[in-house]
Amino acid sequence: MRTEEAGAGRTARPPTGRRSGGLRERLELGTARIPFRVKLGLVWIGIFVVLGILFALARFDTPWLRQHYWFIFRGLPWTVAISVMAIALASILALLGALGRISKNSIAVGLTGFYTSFFRGTPLIVQMFLIYLALPQVGIALGGPWARTLTLDPLRAGVIALGLNYGAYMTEIFRAGIQSVGHGQSEAAESLGMTYRQKMRRIVLPQAVRVIIPPTGNEFIAMMKDSALVSFLGTVVAQMEIFRRAQLLGRRDFRPLEALLAAAVMYWVLTTVFQYFQGRLERRLSRGYVREVAGKPEVPPH
Repeated sequence: MRTEEAGAGRTARPPTGRRSGGLRERLELGTARIPFRVKLGLVWIGIFVVLGILFALARFDTPWLRQHYWFIFRGLPWTVAISVMAIALASILALLGALGRISKNSIAVGLTGFYTSFFRGTPLIVQMFLIYLALPQVGIALGGPWARTLTLDPLRAGVIALGLNYGAYMTEIFRAGIQSVGHGQSEAAESLGMTYRQKMRRIVLPQAVRVIIPPTGNEFIAMMKDSALVSFLGTVVAQMEIFRRAQLLGRRDFRPLEALLAAAVMYWVLTTVFQYFQGRLERRLSRGYVREVAGKPEVPPH
């Protein structure tokens, strides 16, 4: 009898998981009226406050940073120029590679298959040194004007290596974009008497661009960071990009951490700017394909 009364008088304790869950729910209810953008902004502010505290505790040489940041910043145009030239080359190679992969010509399929397999299967830095150091030897062996033609300066060798490497990866992006266009479009173009070139130029490629642009923008942003590998080939002072300038300046003044930190911030700001414009371009290309309800995009049903 006493056991039953004692058991009846006990208060059941909630499990630990429920208690923590209740706390989380109370926090969510308490902050429900705060807009999501405000909460997100507070998170970012907290992150920067923590980084600022760590920066102060590390005691970086801020006078040195203020004095030399402009020298590092002057490499930014070359970083962008290398990336733009390389992405242009990569886009051309990717388009040719995609057309070769989907063709019924065995030679085209074989060549594009070897190209994508080799440049996707070997490191980018190895490809750079092959183009910069091995091509001149091939030119010397061939003789004649080839020795002069295949001897490239570090900047051109880096651009070609970046273009070949990223073109191999982007080949699949272009192929997927082209194959995303319905077969009915191609059949309609053929029924109108269009040639293969006219069909691709007027019908297929304009519609494939909507699918190709977003991942190509991501590849361009990644390429801007990989452009730092060109510095390993060695460049003249006038053509040094961000990382090369930071590397040499840090070594000279025994401030490698400060120099590399300045370079990292510049790369971060640069990629953030391009991500913003990429987002705007994607929204512009998605008009007519994504419906909007109350100012928010609505994903169409599958």
